[in-house]
Amino acid sequence: MYSRKEVKVGNVYIGGNHPISIQSMTNTNTADVEKTVKQIINLSNAGAELVRVSVRTLEDINPLKEILKNTNIPLIADIHFDYRVAIESIKAGISKIRLNPGNIGSKEKVKEVVKVAKEYKIPIRVGANSGSIDKNFIKLDRWKAIAESALEEVKLLENEEFNDIVISLKSSDARETYLANKYVKEKVDYPLHVGITEAGVYEDSLILSSAGIGSMLLNNIGDTIRISMAGDPIKEVIAAKKLLTLLGLKKGIRVIACPTCARTEYNVEETALYIKSIVEDFEVKKDYTIAVMGCVVNGPGEASHADLAIAGSKNKLALYKKGKLLNMVNKENIKEEILKIIKESFGD
Repeated sequence: MYSRKEVKVGNVYIGGNHPISIQSMTNTNTADVEKTVKQIINLSNAGAELVRVSVRTLEDINPLKEILKNTNIPLIADIHFDYRVAIESIKAGISKIRLNPGNIGSKEKVKEVVKVAKEYKIPIRVGANSGSIDKNFIKLDRWKAIAESALEEVKLLENEEFNDIVISLKSSDARETYLANKYVKEKVDYPLHVGITEAGVYEDSLILSSAGIGSMLLNNIGDTIRISMAGDPIKEVIAAKKLLTLLGLKKGIRVIACPTCARTEYNVEETALYIKSIVEDFEVKKDYTIAVMGCVVNGPGEASHADLAIAGSKNKLALYKKGKLLNMVNKENIKEEILKIIKESFGD
């Protein structure tokens, strides 16, 4: 969507005019095939389009082969230190590798990996984060050091006439991450995998990732995302889907609600949460906004852009469709009426 160049990962395209894809990563032991497969399937069902798996040593290759046989989502092998693991992962059928050329040894080893990647038409993701800055750039501002470190890795691959590249630049600092990605986007045109690394536990990660990733996406930076969250990776995927939907970058249903004030005469939060529970599992191919407003003073005007809106009064709630009054509903019947309208819009 944001980079002109596109990269094919299994059946998913990154970059070009393609939608922003959602990634996550397993946190199971790769050698435990059953648990890893189960988690990958759960991540896919939650909305992940790409899943990264740690392939630590050559001993993980046979389990990886079994994992690949039992899953149908494109998998990315996360490789460090041993170039042979990268080569064997490609031969095993992985869809992409995540590699740090700087930590696998000599340029000859990098060449060997690139040779096999070319043969199998497998893309390579390279990059840097705040913990892997090239010592040659250590005196620069940290955001620029991250960016230049990643560009050095890109040059290593380009020197081997390899251009099937995805770049990732991450920091736990949202501003650094934004500046590094902006800088690299201005230098090269490879797809960018964006996220805030080490973003923390659930609430902290939601806030920091929304600020960092959101600022990049709204400035046309980023082609695939991962929300980094300590704990269950399913939450990463759900949060990423919501972020893209709320930013208008993924088709879906938005439920918006006013913050309420003394004029509010019904439970806005309860109603909004109920509506969210109805629509959260809907797979829709169009944008649809439902607004839950607290009163009839500002509600109708503020919600005029919504596909469906509710505004409260003393005894009844007004339902608006595309800004026009649909009907007045008793408070005790509001949930039933909303469900009826939503089903009419999207089917049972």
